[in-house]
Amino acid sequence: MAVCRRAKLNGMESARATPVPPTGGSGGRGRQAGGTPRAALADLLGGNRRFVSGQPIHGHDVTAAAAAASGDQQPYAVVLGCIDSRVPLEAIFDQTFGAICVIRTGGHVLDRAVCGSIEYVVGQLGVPLVMVLGHERCGAVGATVDALRTGERPGGSLAHLVDEIAPAVVEVGLDDPAVLALTVRRHVRRTVDALRVDDLLAGPVAAGRVAVVGGLYDLSTGEVALLETS
Repeated sequence: MAVCRRAKLNGMESARATPVPPTGGSGGRGRQAGGTPRAALADLLGGNRRFVSGQPIHGHDVTAAAAAASGDQQPYAVVLGCIDSRVPLEAIFDQTFGAICVIRTGGHVLDRAVCGSIEYVVGQLGVPLVMVLGHERCGAVGATVDALRTGERPGGSLAHLVDEIAPAVVEVGLDDPAVLALTVRRHVRRTVDALRVDDLLAGPVAAGRVAVVGGLYDLSTGEVALLETS
């Protein structure tokens, strides 16, 4: 990742995902910017539990009137996720207008626009939490695995996605029978580490004012689990 300064990874992390802790959630619009990373994460995961339980408090109110009533922009988190149509981020976290900033790229790959956007919401809007969310059976990761196996690099800008995800595949190893699932997790961790050492994020992260965390979305259950990171 040429733009966000990348952390150097040593060894291989476990593929184990940590179950969502039994934290609460405000149930309202979400905590305003400037809160603590812990409180922001509790609200975000609380929304996912409402989504999984089939009891969302915001998902039904996707109307122009609700958007107009959202007031000033005071998000408490930014979520970087994949473009997969099965993973609508505001919905799976049961968030309403003005609560979270959302960035989506194929395989949550970083580029200058993504890094600049995250730097903006952290530095200018006071957002204390950045979540990188991967998901099972990611098509971008699958395309990268296929490209490395066949030796046929895709053309166009799709090649950029493959190039950015490829290091995670190499670290896992193409011979691993679980290469797709493990690469999804490894790529999330690499993205988290890259953001943690970004020139404009490293200071707030080191001071504890901002947290960058990784998560994994289960397409079968709708649950988000936190991933252990270095």
